[in-house]
Amino acid sequence: MPAFNFPDPKRVKIAVMGDIMIDHYINGSCDRISPEAPVQIVDVKSDTYTLGGAGNVLENLHAFGCTGSIISITGDDDYRTIVETELEAINPGFIYLARDTKRRTTVKSRVVVNKHQLIRLDKEDKFYCDDAIANELFNYLRININNIDVLILSDYCKGVLSDKLVKNTIELCNEHHIITLVDSKNKDLSKYRGATVIKPNKKEAALASGIAIVDNESLEAACKKIAQTTACETVVVTLSEDGIAAYNNNILTKKPTKAIDVYDVTGAGDTVVAALAFALAHKLSITQACDFANSAAAIVVAKFGSAVATLSEINDLN
Repeated sequence: MPAFNFPDPKRVKIAVMGDIMIDHYINGSCDRISPEAPVQIVDVKSDTYTLGGAGNVLENLHAFGCTGSIISITGDDDYRTIVETELEAINPGFIYLARDTKRRTTVKSRVVVNKHQLIRLDKEDKFYCDDAIANELFNYLRININNIDVLILSDYCKGVLSDKLVKNTIELCNEHHIITLVDSKNKDLSKYRGATVIKPNKKEAALASGIAIVDNESLEAACKKIAQTTACETVVVTLSEDGIAAYNNNILTKKPTKAIDVYDVTGAGDTVVAALAFALAHKLSITQACDFANSAAAIVVAKFGSAVATLSEINDLN
């Protein structure tokens, strides 16, 4: 019998709001050094584009068989077309991409030789969207609020999730009894006060709480501080090779990692937040949701790049 049984994954409705980006991989080979400078010459063989950030969260939901949806912002540039094309391939429940003429679409270009990354080049703007765009996103969310069971707030600090938008969004979701799940790179988590679940990694939890996490006692203290700051129901902390921890009802529960091979941790946090949302949308307990997320993370860290895990892969692991 499979460890996780979701008879009808498509019935749950999960939306992602946050920073969408493009992961650009420049793949090639290298066998010489430039005569112009002491750098490698890469003979480019191919360019590939995949969705990153909030887009990778959506990709993970799609891999679980869930029809996820997304609300985000792009620039008014050629990369917007790539984002639209990649999103259409997933066939989300709904897509809303505000067009911000003041910013560039976020693109992270990685030069890769023999599956080893040589350099990463980022094109991005990090200022918050203005009130007009924030209102545009919020109004679209409000219109579609009855088509959402869980809302993921994916905050890579690229400017989508302004303070005003976050405040209005969490209040709206709480009014409609919708679970809100936060994955934020922002060390000040007070803007997410009232959210259901806050999910930092170990480093982010230490920065957000101001507590160095060195053992279970300090981990619990950090989680407690974050819970107090955000008034959330649960804090989930990913601990890399040490697994995952959940702080709920003043009790800390840790689960060891299920990873056998760790090849690339890129996007693992996106997988965890997507898995937690998927499990909670299916009414699993937070403990069961962490088990599912832990298994999903073990699958993706054994793959290269921003990978995803399918339900069959997760159940094979268990």
